[in-house]
Order: sequence, then structure tokens, then C-alpha cells
Amino acid sequence: MATLIFAGGATAAMAEEVKLGLQPWLGYGPLWVAEEKGFFDAHGVDVALSNFNWDQDMTAALASGNLDVVAAATNTAIASFNQGVDQKGFLVMDLSFEADAIMAGEAVESIADMKGMKVAFETGATSDLLMNYALKVNGMSMDDIEHVPMGASEAGLALLSGRVGAAVTYEPYISAALNKVEGYKVVYTAAEKPGLISDVLTARGDWIADNPETVEGIIRAWNDAVTFIRENPEEGGAMIARAVGSPMEEFTPAFEGVRLYNVAENAAFVAGDFGDTVREIAEIMKATNPDEITTIPSLDDIMITGPLMNVAGE
Repeated sequence: MATLIFAGGATAAMAEEVKLGLQPWLGYGPLWVAEEKGFFDAHGVDVALSNFNWDQDMTAALASGNLDVVAAATNTAIASFNQGVDQKGFLVMDLSFEADAIMAGEAVESIADMKGMKVAFETGATSDLLMNYALKVNGMSMDDIEHVPMGASEAGLALLSGRVGAAVTYEPYISAALNKVEGYKVVYTAAEKPGLISDVLTARGDWIADNPETVEGIIRAWNDAVTFIRENPEEGGAMIARAVGSPMEEFTPAFEGVRLYNVAENAAFVAGDFGDTVREIAEIMKATNPDEITTIPSLDDIMITGPLMNVAGE
């Protein structure tokens, strides 16, 4: 019996730590819940979460091997594909609607009113995609505004301080900014184009191929966390609010603008509409940034779905 206990302990100790990078975004909430509730451990994976402020820093850390897994926007995976970076999704985490938005002061009633304005948003991130799309459908381009590169956590504050005329960011920073000072409002949200803003768990393709059991364990833990949040919205919401640094009075309405996907919904979405969504996002990116986005990838180019489908079929 002692030998068996020792052997079991040795196996657990030999499990390699998975370094997972993420940002303080509500759609990544189940990852913090999975950590706090022990769902990763329950499925035999040792996951260490690391917070970042910039997409590009996480992508660089993934490419260099300093991170194993990265929570990333779909448009980031498309950009990585075009840059020759091996970054493949293996799980759809969420879609954003009102939780990604363009904010401005009282003088701005529409995107057209932003012509010539300084606008703060993060280059290459979901905010960049949303701004480009909003400009495009309003007959404008990036040449019509003055882009001020800035992280999502800083953009709203830059707007409130008067350093810029508009800002693109996401929750909880939208609610936090709007609750600080009166006279500012949301002008445009991702709900104008459902599916435009989505997020996937990603890793290097070779890492996914070499660690199928680990990948499936992460997927199962995510599914448990989504189930827990749905069944225990107050407790699960409080965990996410703490992780992103948002008071509950701001978190609760903000979280309504995000849709989380469990494993069954993932499998249906990936087998159904997600390929079209990827293509449409890539087409928008190519139209607005043709020098860097030269190829429209297929779903198979940016996602490895085998582990997800294995878990879904259990």
C-alpha cells in the first residue's frame, strides 16, 4: 500500500506545469474559476495563470516557449497565421456583444463625428478590429482618425482625462470609466456585428500534438467552470470580478454582454458557423490592413479541433 501511495504521489509530482497567459477580460472568467475551484487539478493538469496587459506580449511569449497556452482573440490567431507564427486555437471561449465598445464624450453622437479625433486603442487587438470595422461601415478609414496606441486598461482613463476624444476598450473597463465621470457614453459596440469579437484558447500546433491529454484536461476544466458559473452565478461572478478587479455593481451588467461556450456549444459552433465567422473576420482585417493580412485562413489553418471533439464525444 505504501508503495502504491508513493507511486501515485510521484506521478502527480511529475506532471508538467502548463503556463497559461491571459488578460483581465470577462470572457476568460472560467479560467480563474477553474483555478479557484480546483477543476484543473481534478482533470490532471497543473495550470499556472499569468496576467498580461498587451496581446503582443503574450503572442511573443507563446512563440518563444515562455508560455504554453494563450487566451487570445480570434483576430490575433488570424494575424499570427499571416505572420507565420504557429498559434492554433483548440477551444472557443466566448463571443462579445456589448462588452467591447467605442466610448466618447457628449459631442460625439456617431462614428462620423470622430473624424480628425485622437482615438485610444490597442494595436492589433480586438479594439483595433472593432474600430476598423466601425470606420469601414461608416465610409471611413484609419486615415480619418489619429490613432493613439494604448492598452485596454488605459484607454478609458485617457478619454476621461481629455487626452483623447474617443477610446475603444472592453469590460470591465467600459463600466469603470463610465461610472467615474458623467458626460461620456458608448457610441458603438461589437453587437453591431455579432461574432466579430470572439476568443479562443490557443497554443503552438506542435505543443497541442505533443500534449493531447493535457489539452483535453484543460477543455474539461473549462467546461466544468462554465457549468459552475451558470449554476452558481453569484459565486462564479464574484470570482471573476475579483480576478479582473471589478466591483460587482459594474461586473454584473458588464457580464451580460458576453456569451460563454461550454464543450457541447463549442462542438456545434466549430462544426457549424465558426468557419464562416473566421473568414469574415479575416476579410475585414484584410480590407483594413492589406499589407499585413494577405491571406484569408480557413478554420483548419488556425484551429485544431480534434481534442475538443474527443471531449465532446465522451
